[in-house]
Amino acid sequence: MDEDTKSLSDLGLTARGGREAWISGISVDSRAVMPGHLFAALPGTKVHGAHFIETALAQGAVAVLTDAEGAQLAGKALAESDVALVIAAEPRQALAYACALFFGAQPATMIAVTGTNGKTSVASFVRRIWQELGLRAVNLGTTGVEGDWQAPLRHTTPDPITLHKALAEAAEAGVTHAAMEASSHGLDQRRLDGVQLVAAGFTNFTQDHLDYHADFEEYFSAKAGLFARVLPEEGTAVINIDDARGIDMLAIARARGQEVLTVGESEGADLRLLGQRFDATGQELRLSWHGVVEQLRLNLIGDFQGWNALLAAGLVISCGAEAEDVFRALPRLDTVRGRMQLAATRESGAGVYVDFAHTPDAISTAIEALRPHVMGRLIAVIGAGGDRDPGKRPLMGRAAAEHADVVIVTDDNPRSEEPGAIRAQVLEGAPDAIEVGDRAEAILRGVDMLGPGDALLLCGKGHETGQIVGDTVYPFDDVEQASVAVAALDGRGL
Repeated sequence: MDEDTKSLSDLGLTARGGREAWISGISVDSRAVMPGHLFAALPGTKVHGAHFIETALAQGAVAVLTDAEGAQLAGKALAESDVALVIAAEPRQALAYACALFFGAQPATMIAVTGTNGKTSVASFVRRIWQELGLRAVNLGTTGVEGDWQAPLRHTTPDPITLHKALAEAAEAGVTHAAMEASSHGLDQRRLDGVQLVAAGFTNFTQDHLDYHADFEEYFSAKAGLFARVLPEEGTAVINIDDARGIDMLAIARARGQEVLTVGESEGADLRLLGQRFDATGQELRLSWHGVVEQLRLNLIGDFQGWNALLAAGLVISCGAEAEDVFRALPRLDTVRGRMQLAATRESGAGVYVDFAHTPDAISTAIEALRPHVMGRLIAVIGAGGDRDPGKRPLMGRAAAEHADVVIVTDDNPRSEEPGAIRAQVLEGAPDAIEVGDRAEAILRGVDMLGPGDALLLCGKGHETGQIVGDTVYPFDDVEQASVAVAALDGRGL
């Protein structure tokens, strides 16, 4: 057999009747199946993957992984085939473990971070600290795979096939350390279950993704799976105990017997934030590590970036780095694309910032965090995505209205919804806001309002380079649009 071919038993799978099969690849999309593949027919939110088993068999699948329902739905096609059938109570988890075994290598030291906000920044900061310590590292998530090996990703936490293929290729390229974002969707769908983690982090918990999760508790339970299921008992849990649900995560980690490293302003935190002082380009941090006080500078805008940097430091320390070396690396961190990023500056000195804030709490946090760096007015441009939790839209408007001096409501990614209807829901929470449907015009209007000492915060799209309208993705980059607007209004060429 080819060295890249593995048996079902090699993948930890047992077929009905003890049937064996040799697997040359794994697919969850029947259109991607090739001869020799294992096809994973998974239950979905709209349709069960079992409806595509017949197509997968015609494409040359030699084995099928599904649940009891899937086996029943595709009973006729399976009965007429000699395919090896694996029936699992948790087929998504079985797929994750099988992918880990099929692709083999992973970076030796891996961490994952979950929470509503801050995942991308924390994962990126962890990777940057590792690189400053001379280690070959990557981070995986919303912005793709970045660092010493790079690749695009379609999802924050990709499917197990994509994930483990990327991890194996990164390891082959010499990457020894990797930091992952663990989304609630990814955790709920068991995408990380085959990842070998050394440590895991928790940032915070606020409203988001209630279009997918039935309620807050289901959403929290999905995130808690990182500590309750994925992080092994010998792993270290790094938890922000300032967040109300951090105490719940702490209890879960301790119940598993995991080592715990706590982070926050709270008295008793292992890595404690004692104070922050802000200026136009960054902040000074005073912190305590097991009672030893340190003071350092971060060239990052926003108090929450100080908290993110501390959580990242805790994760790196939990993986074996010396605390003093980690603290020396923190001043060299720079802004993650689309996370409180200075996009452009007017001739008057007024700044335009871009942030991914797309939840009520994230908008409040971002505006409040920018405020200490701004002497004049703070103008916020906000919008809400279509086909996502509509309940948060008025709350997003209210958050902006309560914390910004001027609010402009515009389109985000309308997707299949009517843009005006989405804006109307946001405006319920911000009735005095200015409504400008076209996002480029909204940005231009916001930039035009800026006077000396003012700042403009563009919320929602962050690092994204496209705007989704219907089924079409149009090129659109908030950072680029901000630069164009400033250049046009200040009479400068690009």
